[in-house]
Amino acid sequence: MTERQDGERGDGQGDGQDGRPVSVMVVDDHPMWRDAVARDLSEAGFEVVATAGDGPQAVRRARAASPDVLVLDLNLPGLPGVEVCKQLVGGESDPPGPRVLVLSASGEHADVLEAVKSGATGYLVKSASTEELLDAVRRTAAGEPVFTPGLAGLVLGEYRRLASDPAPAAPDRPVAPRLTERETEVLRLVAKGLSYKQIAERLVISHRTVQNHVQNTLGKLQLHNRVELVRYAIERGLDAT
Repeated sequence: MTERQDGERGDGQGDGQDGRPVSVMVVDDHPMWRDAVARDLSEAGFEVVATAGDGPQAVRRARAASPDVLVLDLNLPGLPGVEVCKQLVGGESDPPGPRVLVLSASGEHADVLEAVKSGATGYLVKSASTEELLDAVRRTAAGEPVFTPGLAGLVLGEYRRLASDPAPAAPDRPVAPRLTERETEVLRLVAKGLSYKQIAERLVISHRTVQNHVQNTLGKLQLHNRVELVRYAIERGLDAT
């Protein structure tokens, strides 16, 4: 990560769309790195509500602090980062778990895909600059997937592979409600790998409106995250239309 210039402030950068600071928890087993990331986030206006240095501690503190975003390393003592992610994000929880941005030294494809499958919203390698990290945390808080350049195509390719595999039968799931024309349009662009910002520009609507359409669609289809949403869209050929 790059260092800030002396006196540079990120006032307002860490504000969420509701005007309040985005709350963040930083998990890394290297104290100096963990402290540096937490300091950069605080200086940019984010509210760092907790830090942790191992997996079990991360789960306990995240449940107590309820951060909006968990900045998570994968290589943790006690419990791997992907297991931390699964415990905090997976399933139905009340209140819902944090959105997870993995910040890892590894750019290995297997690690990226495992993190996404465990529920992570985004993935950055530790060579990212401070500004890239701040932008990624902001976008993660808004529910927008963000990846180190070159990894987004990999993840979309995995979505397509998953969609080509037979999905397990779910006889107890009711027939999915009909989506509106706009929800279907947004879903089609999500399946093509466009970011929420790109979708907003393409459809000439606000970023918040795109988020609302995605959240409404997730609720209607009884899906939990973007991974499931993209798989649903690709299975129905929406990415090819």
